[in-house]
Amino acid sequence: MAQDSSDKGKSDTRTITGCLSQGDNAKEFNLKADNGSTWEVRSSTVSLADHVGHKITATGVVSNATAHNMKEDTKDMAHDTGVTKNNHEHGHLKVTNVQMVSDSCSK
Repeated sequence: MAQDSSDKGKSDTRTITGCLSQGDNAKEFNLKADNGSTWEVRSSTVSLADHVGHKITATGVVSNATAHNMKEDTKDMAHDTGVTKNNHEHGHLKVTNVQMVSDSCSK
């Protein structure tokens, strides 16, 4: 099935900029994106621990992308019909590349 390359929200690969914090264990991290979305991130190829407390741009593959996209579509439809709950995206990302934007997270 072909995907519309202009529809970044439906891609299996994402590039997200935000603040990285330590997760529940040494290999898990949380990325709070500038747009309010939250991501649980991990990586076997790049050292995320070196960037805790930094603003970073992370590129990676969405875990369970099909289920993730269905969940986000449902949230979008609910929002479009007047549901006012938080519509920020939340997902899991396996990071393949990371770039430091800043050595601190600005508020």
